[in-house]
Amino acid sequence: MAGKREAPPRLVAEKRYKSEPKTKRPAARKARAKRAAPPRSGAGILLWPFRLVLRLAWWIGLRIAVLGLIILALAVGYYAATLPPAATLLDARARGSVTLLDRDGQVFAWRGEQFGGQITADTVSPNLKNAIIATEDKRFYRHLGISPRGVLGAIRINMREGRGPFQGHGGSTITQQTAKLLCLGTPYDPATGMTEAEYEADCRRTTMARKAIEAIYAMALEARFSKDEILTIYLNRAYLGAGSRGFEAAAQRYFGKSAAEVNAAEGAMLAGLLVAPSRFAPTADLERAQNRANLIVGLMEDQGYLSAGEAADARANPARLSAAAERRAGGYFADWVMDQGPAYLTRETTEDVIVETTFDQRIQTAAEDALAFIFETKVRPGSEAQAAIVVMSADGAVRAMVGGRKTRGVAGQFNRAIQAKRQTGSAFKPFIFATALEMGYSPNDLVRDEPLTIDVPGSGPWTPRNYTNEFAGPVTMTYALQQSLNIPAVRVSETVGRENVKSVAEGFGITSDLADGPSLALGVSESTLLEMTGAYAGILNGGFSVTPYGLNQLRIKGDQEALIGQEGGMGARVISEEAARQLVYMMHKVVAEGTGRRAALPERQVAGKTGTTQAARDAWFLGFSADYVAGVWMGYDDNTPLTGVSGSGLPAEIWHETMARVHEGLPPRSLPMAAPEPPRVAQGTQRRTRPSGTSATEQLIIDVLDAIFGR
Repeated sequence: MAGKREAPPRLVAEKRYKSEPKTKRPAARKARAKRAAPPRSGAGILLWPFRLVLRLAWWIGLRIAVLGLIILALAVGYYAATLPPAATLLDARARGSVTLLDRDGQVFAWRGEQFGGQITADTVSPNLKNAIIATEDKRFYRHLGISPRGVLGAIRINMREGRGPFQGHGGSTITQQTAKLLCLGTPYDPATGMTEAEYEADCRRTTMARKAIEAIYAMALEARFSKDEILTIYLNRAYLGAGSRGFEAAAQRYFGKSAAEVNAAEGAMLAGLLVAPSRFAPTADLERAQNRANLIVGLMEDQGYLSAGEAADARANPARLSAAAERRAGGYFADWVMDQGPAYLTRETTEDVIVETTFDQRIQTAAEDALAFIFETKVRPGSEAQAAIVVMSADGAVRAMVGGRKTRGVAGQFNRAIQAKRQTGSAFKPFIFATALEMGYSPNDLVRDEPLTIDVPGSGPWTPRNYTNEFAGPVTMTYALQQSLNIPAVRVSETVGRENVKSVAEGFGITSDLADGPSLALGVSESTLLEMTGAYAGILNGGFSVTPYGLNQLRIKGDQEALIGQEGGMGARVISEEAARQLVYMMHKVVAEGTGRRAALPERQVAGKTGTTQAARDAWFLGFSADYVAGVWMGYDDNTPLTGVSGSGLPAEIWHETMARVHEGLPPRSLPMAAPEPPRVAQGTQRRTRPSGTSATEQLIIDVLDAIFGR
């Protein structure tokens, strides 16, 4: 047995993975759990309620967010469903517009809210489209209507600059701005009692609640319309100053061309109006508008809309105003014509109206330049004296009107040519002599320039005086008018009868109340410059009355048939043609040899009359050539006396400068005048004035008998 050997152990492969005995596994798990679990303490016990609250808040917040998204989607869907077709949202105006054309058919003024016509994102000039996007919303084609980044950036800028979060920079997208232009779908309703200006202000409110609704409405726009449709609405509804709604109207207003034709510089200037239409309007300050446009050109270059060369060319050739916009002529005239038609077709029109007028832009410029020249060269600096000018044709068609020294941006301003009633002074005298001539007197008939006292019932003795306080003795009526002698004018007025003088003056269009006493002859009655100029036109046209007019016809835009035609012009005969021709001769002598010499035009016959009122509170010169009639008034608005000024001075010089410019290029024409026969003198004595109470016919018989038999 000792030699017995044990069998060797069987060879087996070593296990690659050893497992622990089953009896040891629960203990290992417990050890690992013990190592992983945090140590139990009082803090752990206290934190578990907070964890529970956080889990509950997450659960509730998630559901609230989902509910909010559902409500937002419903709100967006509701607004989107209520939106009308895009084509019906292009014209934002509550009122129509009035476009005024001059005598040549050219636009010279606009009134009301101008809408130049529909322009779309496809038809507008790419220069303008790119300028708007570069300036207002460079991510326009990428966002869904709102730009949180833009809003947060605007809030940060506003608060940094010391304003409220929504005061100043808005950070609004073009879609949000369109929502604001649509007033979140609330149209203007006059029945609410809110004015249009109040409605506009309400639409621009920037409260937190308003901004929230605006964001929803913007997303509704995005859901309902394409990007180009939204941009089209924006292009047509934006207010761009000077009564222009939409970029088509603004392009026509400022550049005289369609928004489809503007170049890069013009497009940048138009886009620059969006931030502040009044401040950056080129008609208000062209240089400031050009500087703003250059900034926008830089944005277009930075965003790749313009190459460096194109941007440089735009800066080197800045946008310029059209001729009509640059002149801004005829503001006073336009306001006057707007009053000529019925309010429902002019000031309160709901239609787009075209008014064809008698206005002449060349003549208007001549009058404005003449006025500026005299005040710059002949009037002391700082003077607050005012002046007005009216130029018309012999039939009463008004060609130009200057209502004051300010000639730019004068819409709605006080118009001294039609609103200021002032004493006429000696400018009234032609109507006295017109009456005498109509009653058979001759320009060469004599009248005494001697001391005169008239007993006025209820007032006592009244003694008129000449401007020079001197007496010339017997003078012809022509000389009396030529030298503007007061006493002969009173004598003639009293001889022919005050009522007859008033009748002739009223016949020529002076509708203001005329004085009843003998001072009527000295021009103490008040009248307007327009009335007086129209009355002088009646003298030029051969003795017919004249109603000054500026409106030739009024029609609805797009229609050919006129709703209103010319109202005004020549009327009934007031004095005979012969009397008118003799009076023209007498007034020609005023300019050729009398008080109106400063008004004379070289190589051209003109006639006129000076006028200066008591204490020189008003100074006038009115007159005419064979082509045009012009009137000039000068004075202070508060009736302060003028210093060293009479009708024969500055007003005559303003008239001269105006008419010299008006007649440039016109061939000289002779005045329609008739020189009188030599003075009729009987036995070396002058013709007597008619005693009070003697009719004109009776006086003529007496004169004939005196001439035959002597006195």
